[in-house]
Amino acid sequence: VSDLRPNALPVSFDVSRSMFDLRSPPHRFMKRYDSFSSVPSSISSRKDSQGSNRSLDTITLSGDERDFGRLNVKLCYVSSVEQIWITVLHCKDLSWPSSCGENPRICVKGILTLPKPVHFKSSAKEGCNDIEFMETFVFAIKLQSLQAVRLVFKIQTQTPRKKTIGECSLALRELSSEESSHWLDISPPSK
Repeated sequence: VSDLRPNALPVSFDVSRSMFDLRSPPHRFMKRYDSFSSVPSSISSRKDSQGSNRSLDTITLSGDERDFGRLNVKLCYVSSVEQIWITVLHCKDLSWPSSCGENPRICVKGILTLPKPVHFKSSAKEGCNDIEFMETFVFAIKLQSLQAVRLVFKIQTQTPRKKTIGECSLALRELSSEESSHWLDISPPSK
């Protein structure tokens, strides 16, 4: 297919190299175009190895190719009272299995991985594209103890049944009295 517009670049310049997934088996290679592509969307379908046309929009990603969403948290350590302040702000672009229903109740469970783990949990909110939690958890723990551990977050459904649908974690090596904001990529729960 040729683009006959006079100022169009050759197709090879429109492909973003970072958009290739080289881990896929050869029969699944496909080109993905970034938002600056001059190739019209009407020609953005490709034939797979069996010869059938599939729109790029309808291909379901699996495993670690799929985006599970991101969690936004803020951390602060108040050294004068030896307290860690953990604020769970919101979850963006969260995806969950269809078995959980259309709008399951979602909560965030946090774990400080100390020798005796510290657990906390947000309230459950209705699942949507941008779930706002805005909840702060405060624990009195010495800074030296915290700098060697991780803060793990488990994204869980409460309805129809309790299930971990994703997780993310953060090292606490660089805690300070200045509040820091973190966007954590949610990945599938570990087995």
